[in-house]
Amino acid sequence: MATPRFLTLDDVAETLNVSWSQAYALVRRKELIAIQIGGRGQWRVERDELERFIAQKYAEARGATPPPLESATPEVARTAD
Repeated sequence: MATPRFLTLDDVAETLNVSWSQAYALVRRKELIAIQIGGRGQWRVERDELERFIAQKYAEARGATPPPLESATPEVARTAD
């Protein structure tokens, strides 16, 4: 079975070894980027975003800034008609 692309806040909380409320607070403060899915607005975090968040926290702990991330979808250059 393939690794899922999206994680629930329960999954995020388990990975970070924090409570669901703490994971939700990270999302609400936009420290961890998430999207809302469905009519009940359940949060989902892309696995790559969680890894980026963890790498950023390690970089902060070391006193360094993390390298810029490459965009998952490169912007297309627009030309004038």
